[in-house]
Amino acid sequence: MAPRLDLAFVRSHFPAFKEPSLAGQAFFDNAGGSYACQAVIDHLDQYYRETKLQPYHLHPAAQKAGAQMDLSHERLASYLNVKASEVHLGPSTSQNTYVLAQAFGKILKAGDEIIVTNQDHEANIGVWRALEVRGIVIKEWQVDAKTGSLDINDLETLFTERTKLLAFTHCSNIVAEINPVAEICTRAKAKGVATVVDGVSFAGHGLPNVDALGADIYLFSLYKAYGTHLGVMVIRDAMADKLGNQAHYFNKAYRQKWFVPAGPDHAQVAASRGVLDYFDALHDHHFDATDSGAEKAQRVRNLFHDAEQVLLAKLLNFVDQHPRLTLLGTADPAKRAATVSIIPKGQTPQELAQKLVDQGIICGAGHFYAVRLLEAMGVDTSTGVVRLSFVHYTNDEEMDQLIEALDKALS
Repeated sequence: MAPRLDLAFVRSHFPAFKEPSLAGQAFFDNAGGSYACQAVIDHLDQYYRETKLQPYHLHPAAQKAGAQMDLSHERLASYLNVKASEVHLGPSTSQNTYVLAQAFGKILKAGDEIIVTNQDHEANIGVWRALEVRGIVIKEWQVDAKTGSLDINDLETLFTERTKLLAFTHCSNIVAEINPVAEICTRAKAKGVATVVDGVSFAGHGLPNVDALGADIYLFSLYKAYGTHLGVMVIRDAMADKLGNQAHYFNKAYRQKWFVPAGPDHAQVAASRGVLDYFDALHDHHFDATDSGAEKAQRVRNLFHDAEQVLLAKLLNFVDQHPRLTLLGTADPAKRAATVSIIPKGQTPQELAQKLVDQGIICGAGHFYAVRLLEAMGVDTSTGVVRLSFVHYTNDEEMDQLIEALDKALS
């Protein structure tokens, strides 16, 4: 029998739950950025105190700084089941996709095709659409206007011999439906099409096995997965070789610098390993087995999933049955991540969100950079939706607080 997540142990690793100014505040804006775990904060503090200098230089402190940065790449790679050289840590996912688009723009020819969806966050849409000025043809894999879902059979009609790239999301930051990434990547690969997968809205619920997914490139934001404000970008070696060095020419020998032309944020990179320290501690607290990073990642992901599903089912049931709420996306918790977007009747999303905030619910309202998705679903993008998002450290009392606040705000 799978162990149940020990929430007391989990929450002990997050200083925010001991912060007096946040007492009584239920955090339901995790899709915008999660709380940072203690290990990350400790590593960041240590770096600034002990090794805030140019890493990799001759002094022992510089050598220590570089070793800490290397360790973060290695630890992330282990959990993601890829090579350390395939992990790139840039300023943000938006910046990482911009660098990628510039790289692809150099190797694609006029008339080549890129498929994007209208389900994605704009960071994984806009940079590819911008290549139209170079003669690249952009095709759109469109969602169902009612459900916001992507039909994989529709994708088959978009592939041609000129299709070079498919960019899509692991799960939407609005409708939250989890797409069958491995199947999509398999179909794309059969057509000779490269894949870029935006995992920003998925990774906070457990780091994926990127090798098993089959994506050529996988991206997510570490600050939405308990870490520092960095974008993690996995580029498999074969794809990196095709794209080539995007940084200073004299750094060609250093693969991890190729796709971070601005240079790494040394302290944040070094502190990133704290996320994996936390995951290791979580794993070892719940399991006796000592396995590789990928196997640990699967166990931790299962812990997160099982804990979130119970609370997600409770919230979805309330929202789906409430006469004054419209739920975007499926009401089946098994098919989605723990992000719930709603539109109230009789008041704007901003008005509802303010009423929730006044009752100690941390949440937001707007389009959340998914403008094309909301337009496709007939939602007013000037007001957008109320988005309620949580992760494994959310407890029953906070979910009850949210539902009670919603009930009061809608009455």
